[in-house]
Amino acid sequence: MALQLEETVSFLRSFQPVNASIAIVLGTGLGEIATKVIDKVSIPYTQIPHFPVSTVPGHEGNLVMGYFGGKPVMVMQGRFHYYEGYDLAKVTYPIRVMARLGVRTVILTNAAGSINERLRPGDLMVLADHINLMGVNPLRGITTGPLTWRFPDLTNAYDPFLRQCALRVGAEKGFSIQEGIYAALAGPSYETPAEIRFLRLAGADAVGMSTVPEVIVARQEGLNVLAISCISNWASGVKESVLDHEQIFQVVKKAQTAMLELIEGVLEKIPEEMYM
Repeated sequence: MALQLEETVSFLRSFQPVNASIAIVLGTGLGEIATKVIDKVSIPYTQIPHFPVSTVPGHEGNLVMGYFGGKPVMVMQGRFHYYEGYDLAKVTYPIRVMARLGVRTVILTNAAGSINERLRPGDLMVLADHINLMGVNPLRGITTGPLTWRFPDLTNAYDPFLRQCALRVGAEKGFSIQEGIYAALAGPSYETPAEIRFLRLAGADAVGMSTVPEVIVARQEGLNVLAISCISNWASGVKESVLDHEQIFQVVKKAQTAMLELIEGVLEKIPEEMYM
């Protein structure tokens, strides 16, 4: 992988208009946020050496570099998922690339189903912690480097300062926003009512099929992490409703403005030492 990373980084440096120190990963239905980046360069994933390709509707598949919220940023307009058939090394490959390009802080977004009824479709949830039930870890197979590299500490996987910053910005703007615990499953089928009951007992507030592998690799790379879920639906069995990807996509699209303003507000408050 080292040679592949070198080739990808070298390719992107030739296009990089700014030295982006903050990365934003846009989940299902949130791709339009990338259109707000100014002085930007947009590169399709298909043109980037060794990058995977997004295969899920709502993931446009472009790497956008420019300025947003007054900060130099690198934005993934769509992510990759384990259920698409990629192994987790490939799913998290962009995080390793961005770290080598100088990124210090990563903001991850996703769409998630609500397990806790205080979180309603259209709300935003700041991840305080996660439960990895994907059955695999992106660091599996790493055998070199110091012990702190092979066994990274996830006690504060989600940066406490950034979490409080997001909650404060959300409150200032009047958004419905709370903290919660995110459970990650492999997908792509939605969960059964019995699985959701199990997740509730385990302490999960919302459930999805992404984000956690990226968080683990970002922390291994020493990056500051903030993750925000757009609550897109009630999880199976929470309410009498049928889960449909298109309906979920539409709910998230309606919440894009709130997510956009939240991320922009957070970027404005990030202190210099977190991005220089």
